[in-house]
Amino acid sequence: MDGLECSEINLRYVKDKILRIDAEYYQKDNLIWENVLASMEGKTISDHNGKTDCSAFYPSITGYYSSDRNNIPFLRVNEIVDGLVVISDKTVFLPEEVLKNNSKTIALAYPGDIIIAKGGNTLAKVGLVTDEFNVYATCRDVIILRTDDITDLNKFYLWAYLHSSFGQKLMWRSASQTGQPHLTLSSIDGIYIPEYSMVLQKAIEDLYNRSVNIKQVSQQNYDSAVDMLETTLGISHFPTAAVSIKNFSDSFMKTGRLDSEYYQPKFDALFDALKKFSSKRLGGNNGIVSIKKSIEPGSDAYKDEGIPFIRVRDVSKHEITSPEIYLSHDVVENVKALFPKKDTILFSKDGSVGIAYKLEHDEDIITSGALLHLTVKNTSEVLPDYLTLVLNSPVVQMQAERDSNGAIIQHWKPSEIENVIIPVLDMDKQRELAEMVQKSFALRRQSKQLLEYAKQAVEIAIEQGEDASLAWLKDKVEQ
Repeated sequence: MDGLECSEINLRYVKDKILRIDAEYYQKDNLIWENVLASMEGKTISDHNGKTDCSAFYPSITGYYSSDRNNIPFLRVNEIVDGLVVISDKTVFLPEEVLKNNSKTIALAYPGDIIIAKGGNTLAKVGLVTDEFNVYATCRDVIILRTDDITDLNKFYLWAYLHSSFGQKLMWRSASQTGQPHLTLSSIDGIYIPEYSMVLQKAIEDLYNRSVNIKQVSQQNYDSAVDMLETTLGISHFPTAAVSIKNFSDSFMKTGRLDSEYYQPKFDALFDALKKFSSKRLGGNNGIVSIKKSIEPGSDAYKDEGIPFIRVRDVSKHEITSPEIYLSHDVVENVKALFPKKDTILFSKDGSVGIAYKLEHDEDIITSGALLHLTVKNTSEVLPDYLTLVLNSPVVQMQAERDSNGAIIQHWKPSEIENVIIPVLDMDKQRELAEMVQKSFALRRQSKQLLEYAKQAVEIAIEQGEDASLAWLKDKVEQ
């Protein structure tokens, strides 16, 4: 009988209150914090005039996906990162005409709305829609919580509460248990929100605004580093001509490539610019880095807990996001040998090719086979931060574009990656660029920490009271 848990529930409670008979709903922990929340003043989201919406069934629109930021961003679960909606290089965009043709089935989100993942491993993942764009299209996997009509509750407090451990517990508990758990519009409408003074709610809003401002400065620092690199190399502008004439001996006989895209004039302009600088190949015996491949264990090895399994979708040039998939500790012998070390550069060769991210610390993670591990051989010659900046710049992105052109699914061969040309600038310039990148990442971490404080402030208010939460916030802000 060890580990057996029993809860005795009055049938009237089940019939009158919730109409749920699954045992998980009545676990003792659930009942304890349900009573804690019930003892506080508050109302449900629908009582606060919150409105929920979501996309209905729509025909396949993948053929309309583009990277054109003049179109409408299409929000999927991957766009929810650390509590915010983040538009990245992996975000796809839809023409406005597609949305007009599907106006009854594709729901639109606006700045200030909150989107919530419906199901799967990402169930209850919460993102606040930012004002980077005026309107966003949403996929069927998310619920939109509209905040326009909520006048008696600060939307930033509401977002922080749903993002907190208490909001997450409520949503997971209220999820439908038929088949795979999933959230419904009515389950979100009925979430109970404890009420606190506008002093605390405004303090959470101030944290959010500070976080956004710091993140903008972080991006400016990174953009300045990219601009300085491009200006130094003279690659700020490339020819747009669509015609390139090559001798057979200078084209196919050397490269084995017959696809016209490979010979675009912009690629010639890039390599002409790089010839003016000392350069080295990325890999190989005399290359800058050693290249290590990871594993591809297959979907049968996927777990809900264990060692984080990082795929290309989890990596951007700025961060690694929490993965949906984990692996067991016995997935391979000597599993620790797969863990990447500090200053390892993760570099994508499949899917979204050419994404580079440098690890700030040793990480107990396993990456997919689509992510190569690059380790700089001689850091007195090439700094890892500088190399990562170059890998994410047009210098390498254009080489990736040239090599992977013509493929239905983008794939960059390791042999081609080894032959990527990297300009090796003098160490003073490398240090200057590396310091700009490091400052950008430090500010990004600070921005992320402020959002974490907002979430923690709500948790402390529930557990210890509003006064304790405000005192804790004051201490954090003054640090």
